[in-house]
Amino acid sequence: MSFPSVVPSRNIPSDLEIEEAIKAFDESKAGVKGLVDSRIATVPSIFIEPPESNRRHNRSECTDPDQSYEHVVPVIDLSGPREDIVVQICEASEKWGVFQAVNHGVPLTILDEMLLEVAKFHESPAEEKQQFYTRDLKKKVGLASTFDLYTRKRANWRDTVHCDMAPDPPSPEELPMPW
Repeated sequence: MSFPSVVPSRNIPSDLEIEEAIKAFDESKAGVKGLVDSRIATVPSIFIEPPESNRRHNRSECTDPDQSYEHVVPVIDLSGPREDIVVQICEASEKWGVFQAVNHGVPLTILDEMLLEVAKFHESPAEEKQQFYTRDLKKKVGLASTFDLYTRKRANWRDTVHCDMAPDPPSPEELPMPW
């Protein structure tokens, strides 16, 4: 796989080059794991946000030098009052886009097993994963890097497995085979 790379502030690829790289990445159905497995030497430019789009994340704009946003993910205790939980989830989703839920009632053994199976899925042969590669959120089960890839014009450096369980769970045939 070959995608244009970029060194910050130099060699900025054109919009056409970005579009072609996005199309090649999408059609490869390899995802980020496929790029890593191919031992790329540099991060492809489709994963690098232009400097102007990173302005809201500029560390110099932080007014409190002791305030560190690194490595602090909001933790929400689901055993608390429902009204408080809803507010906390809304705030965490809006400000962070992620949160950790605790006291949710799912046994640790189930969580560990689920994480193990997801890791096995990501380590499975590319040909097996490609059948699940999609950006169609109407599908109950899928694998993607960036769902809005063609409108966003940049890709996320991640692979995401999604499996919608409610209101109608997928049939066993729609799920990846266990490894």
